[in-house]
Amino acid sequence: MAKKNKTTDNPTPGNDVLAEDVMEESGIEDLADVEEVITEDDSVEDDAEEKIHNLEEALLRSRAELDNALKRSVADIEKAHKYGVERLLNELLPVVDNLEHALKNFSDESSAEDKEGVELTLKSFESALDKFGIRPIYPINEQFDPVKHEAVMTSQDPEKENNEIENIFQRGWELHERVVRPARVSVIKN
Repeated sequence: MAKKNKTTDNPTPGNDVLAEDVMEESGIEDLADVEEVITEDDSVEDDAEEKIHNLEEALLRSRAELDNALKRSVADIEKAHKYGVERLLNELLPVVDNLEHALKNFSDESSAEDKEGVELTLKSFESALDKFGIRPIYPINEQFDPVKHEAVMTSQDPEKENNEIENIFQRGWELHERVVRPARVSVIKN
């Protein structure tokens, strides 16, 4: 290609003969055909540069997708570790409820040792739950929050504020920041 450019740039009598020989051998008839071949070579270079640019962009996108997938999987694993005990907790909460009911419903004939045994069992059970980030929701004198509380009934009391929790029927539970079971309460509606 460099020869073709030289021959057209330097119109000396010796170079014209050389240029004519090259043009005849390649089947090029006039100078316009030479310029067409040169522009075809430029378009091939432009196509190659465009392909390189597209491949570089595809590579960057692939790296970004891989990074995002890695971040998502790490976040999913952290959530699994943090909230993996949620199903077990849902199965164990009725046991806690039954221990609480047992404490409330001891008869007068029951011994103090029996009541104390159930209290110690409930406390040790609750401390075991606390070690895993499981905390009770016991909303005494709080305002009603539909995320943490479930209104079972409403009542009127002019001495208390509207939407204040009056009575707790069943404690709620939360695992870290997630409410596993809302507290069942009665709410003041004046």
